[in-house]
Amino acid sequence: MDAAEVIVSFLVVVVIIVSLLSNVVVLICFLYSAEIRKQVPGLFILNLTFCNLIMTALNMPLTLVGIINKEHPGGGGFCQIVGFLETFLTTNSMLSMAALSIDRWIAVVFPLSYHSKMRHKDAFIMLGYTWVHSVSFSAVSVCLSWVGYHQLYASCTLCNGRAHHNRTQFVVFTVVFHALTFLLSLIVLCFTYLKVLKVARFHCKRIDIITMQTLVLLVDIHPSVRQRCLEEQKRRRQRATKKISTFIGTFVLCFAPYVITRLVELSSAVPVSPHWGVVSKCLAYSKAASDPFVYSLLRNQYRKTCTDIINRILKRSSLNSSRIRGENGRSTTIQATE
Repeated sequence: MDAAEVIVSFLVVVVIIVSLLSNVVVLICFLYSAEIRKQVPGLFILNLTFCNLIMTALNMPLTLVGIINKEHPGGGGFCQIVGFLETFLTTNSMLSMAALSIDRWIAVVFPLSYHSKMRHKDAFIMLGYTWVHSVSFSAVSVCLSWVGYHQLYASCTLCNGRAHHNRTQFVVFTVVFHALTFLLSLIVLCFTYLKVLKVARFHCKRIDIITMQTLVLLVDIHPSVRQRCLEEQKRRRQRATKKISTFIGTFVLCFAPYVITRLVELSSAVPVSPHWGVVSKCLAYSKAASDPFVYSLLRNQYRKTCTDIINRILKRSSLNSSRIRGENGRSTTIQATE
C-alpha cells in the first residue's frame, strides 16, 4: 500500500466509526422518545438511519478490505448481493433526503394544512415509492449482470463486466439511473429548500420591521441593548441560510463527485485515476456519517432526548452505587455488632 491508500483506508475507518456511533444514537433516540415516533419526519429519518447502518456495517468494511487487498473477499454471488445492496441503499438514502425536504416544504409553506397534507399514510406512500424505485434499478442491474467488483472503486458496484456488445445499454442504464436518482433528488432538494428559505426570509423581514419599530419607540433604550437586537436580527437571517446550505451542500459535496466520476468513466477517452475513484467512493460513504448530525442530532428535540437518556443512565448508576454503599454499610454494622 502506498501513502495515498493508507490515508484513504484511515479515512474509511473514521467514517465507519462515526457513522456507526451517530446512527445508533439516532436509532436509540427514536426508540426512546414517543414524541419523535409520532412525528411524520421520524419515519423518513428512521428509513435513512437503517440504510446508513446497513451500508456502514456491510459495504464500508468490504470496501476497506478491497482497498487493502486489491480484491473482494467473497465470491461472485456474494459480490452481487453486496452490489445489489450498495445500489439499493444509496438510492434509498438519496430519495429519503428528498422526502424529508418535501416534508419541510409542506410544513413551512403550508403550515395550516400540514397535518392534512402530510399524514403517516402519506409518508408510507412516499417511502413505498423510494423502495420500489431502489429495488427496481438494483434488480435490473443484477439481472443483466451489471454488478460486480470494480477495481476503480475497490467495491462491488455497478460495472459492465460482460461483452462490449451491450455497452450502449449499460451507458443508457447508468445515465438514466443517476438522472432519476441523484439529479431528481437534487432538483427536489433545491426546489423545496429554496422555497423554505424564501418563506423564512419573509418572516425574518417581518420580525425585523416589528423590532425596528419597537426600537424607535423605545427612545430611552440603552445602546448596548439596541446593538444586541440588531445582532440578533443578523443572526436570524443567517441561521436559515446556513441550514439550507448545509442540507443542499452536504448532498452535493458527498454524492456529486462520485456520480460525476461514474458518468466520466463511461467515456473511454477520459481516464480516471484509481486513487480518485476510491476517494469519490469514500465521499459518498461520508454522507452516512454526516446525515445523523444534519437531520437529527443537532436539532433541539434530539439533543433533549440524548440529554434525558444520559441523565437517566447516570441517575440509575448513581442509585445503584448508593444502594451498594448502603448494603456495605449495613453489613459492616452487623459484623461490628456480632
